Amino acid sequence: MKTGLVLEGGALRTIYSSGVTDGFLEAGIDFDYVVGVSAGIAYGVSYLSGQYGRNLQILTTYANDKRYMGINNLLDPRNRSYFGLDFSFTEIPARRIPYDFDALDRWPGEAEAGVTNVETGEEVFFPVNERDPAFTLMRATCAMPVLFPIIPYHGINCLDGGAADSIPWKRALSKGCDRLVIVLTRERSYIRKPSSLLPMIRTIYRKYPKFVDVMERRADTYNRCREEIFQAEKQGDVLLFSPDSTQGFSRVETDVQKIQALWETGLHHARERADEVKAFLS
Repeated sequence: MKTGLVLEGGALRTIYSSGVTDGFLEAGIDFDYVVGVSAGIAYGVSYLSGQYGRNLQILTTYANDKRYMGINNLLDPRNRSYFGLDFSFTEIPARRIPYDFDALDRWPGEAEAGVTNVETGEEVFFPVNERDPAFTLMRATCAMPVLFPIIPYHGINCLDGGAADSIPWKRALSKGCDRLVIVLTRERSYIRKPSSLLPMIRTIYRKYPKFVDVMERRADTYNRCREEIFQAEKQGDVLLFSPDSTQGFSRVETDVQKIQALWETGLHHARERADEVKAFLS
């Protein structure tokens, strides 16, 4: 039997997932395979290294720091991202709240991050255990359209992994997992609507028609994916975690009390269901 953990993205809403995975660390719950996209895996690597509370510390310390995120970063021609790329993906993990690459090396499982190839519109998965102090793969999987530049990685021009495959549970199945825990970052009642940024996306990425097509279909693809996951849950094939509510919580949230509360919700959910998860995985 092979166990898998699937982590949806969602920018700062993914602090819910960090609460869940911190709860898994408390309970000693581990997986053979972990896959995620966007902030799902960018936050998820702290679970792989066993660094409890690291993501919460980052957000509560830097969410209001303009070096971390803010419009000036997007307007800076050397950065062209709402997030300060070097500050967020190099300065913080290297020196301020260090990432433990040695612990990642010791983690015995397999982990992957998904990116969207802007030329083909297809999802491509890469292993996350490559020692990269610049966190280039994490930049690529987190590269939200419009808010990030295109990030080259291993010969592929990449944008947000959540564009082509928001919840990569079928990737986990294809890797042989027969017990899946999936962590969503939207409440169960959520239904995605077409993005208000579509006109801008059509203009900015007109050289990449297959990527534009992916973005135009994204809402329908996402909603259909969730329905399939809910059906798999009813059949007992997967366990789902999801926040109670994300209403009023921005994907670039700066209210540290809201950030703390959403993390605590995830932690509470993991704690109260720890025995259920262990039984399911065994």
